[in-house]
Amino acid sequence: MNGVLEIEGGRPLAGEIRVRGAKNFVSKAMVASLLGEGISVLRNVPTIRDVEIVLGLLRAHGVGVEHDPVAGTVTMNPTGAGVAKSADIITHAGASRIPILLCGPLLHRLGEAFIPDLGGCNIGGRPIDFHMEALRRFGAEVSKEPDGLRLVAPKRLQGMQMELEFPSVGATEQLLLTAVLAEGITELRGAAVEPEILDLVAVLQQMGAIITLETDRTYRIEGVDSLHGYHHYSLPDRIEAASWAGAALATGGDITVLGARQLDLTTYLNYFRKVGGRFDVTDDGIRFWHAGGDLSSIAVETAVHPGFMTDWQQPFVVALTQASGISIIHETVYEKRFGFTNALRRMGAHIQLYRECLGGQRLCRFGQRNYEHSAVISGPTPLHAADIEVPDLRGGFSHLIAALAAEGRSSVSGISLIDRGYESFTDKLDALGARYWRH
Repeated sequence: MNGVLEIEGGRPLAGEIRVRGAKNFVSKAMVASLLGEGISVLRNVPTIRDVEIVLGLLRAHGVGVEHDPVAGTVTMNPTGAGVAKSADIITHAGASRIPILLCGPLLHRLGEAFIPDLGGCNIGGRPIDFHMEALRRFGAEVSKEPDGLRLVAPKRLQGMQMELEFPSVGATEQLLLTAVLAEGITELRGAAVEPEILDLVAVLQQMGAIITLETDRTYRIEGVDSLHGYHHYSLPDRIEAASWAGAALATGGDITVLGARQLDLTTYLNYFRKVGGRFDVTDDGIRFWHAGGDLSSIAVETAVHPGFMTDWQQPFVVALTQASGISIIHETVYEKRFGFTNALRRMGAHIQLYRECLGGQRLCRFGQRNYEHSAVISGPTPLHAADIEVPDLRGGFSHLIAALAAEGRSSVSGISLIDRGYESFTDKLDALGARYWRH
């Protein structure tokens, strides 16, 4: 990915910014529009690369799309949808894994779907084998082509039962998007219940779906014969909100995040307070600030919702380099999540990675698999400028925070990857008083 940001660090970030709809929801809600007979309208949509990818994929399939980036509104009309050219799908897919979620909706609408070889952030295994197996159990036929996979539904897909070994977000989304129009009842046990998924359930329910969530993480979906369009306002991006909160801690700053919602950040706010951060909740958002003095070391274990989100930990790690004592992060969701710490060590951070499960109270699926999935951070350690390269979306934003906290001028390359999930982040840096130059 191209783009270089030269950052003059060592200045507290202070000011007011706004977050819009959640990256991990809006793209899935846009895909859901393919299931409906009629127009769907999604509001509070951020202008990010992932949204552009889905817009391109929908247009490639003949969906009428109108996008107002200023108002944050996307209007989608699938009435004229048809089979897309494989080359067009590959072009719009880019490095995203979103195309795999079009499978169910396209099989229902067109009877076939093509999925290109997928990319995405290199943070651990996210195989598509489960997706293909689930779609086969619904009744789809899957065959390999040179550039991807071709799926065909000779007849109406049928409901089925499945239990997940791990509450995967992507797998849950796939099952929901496919089951709503499948004939009969689908039960998905051990599923994910993240706020973004519950907002997707709300969209599907608006469209006419019948979905029940039981207390044991089981979704029961009663297939219906048809769905219609929806009008929905996206929940805010809790990952972006927490990322800016981490920037406030790491730089000793004071950032108000308009649009942030306490309900979505309950677990994060507890840890933010424990480490020494302060926050105020208002009707419009949340103010995050460093209260002065030393931050406190802490032990954190990432987990699926309602636990501490894996996408929260990278910016939090940067803040913990400024905490007094020894902090421990135990990553249980993605086995290769700590690759971003190499750059932090070059900037002066004391971070040691371990294959053992450190600080966890539960069984960890990575404990016997030789992955460096625990980190020990000793602090506080002043950070100094360095030339670094963005490894992935969330790790890249953590590098941005580290450069803003470090003394001197850092060069952060591959910065365009951050555009995938953080809307107008350089405009927000301007609003917070950061000094930088983008090339």
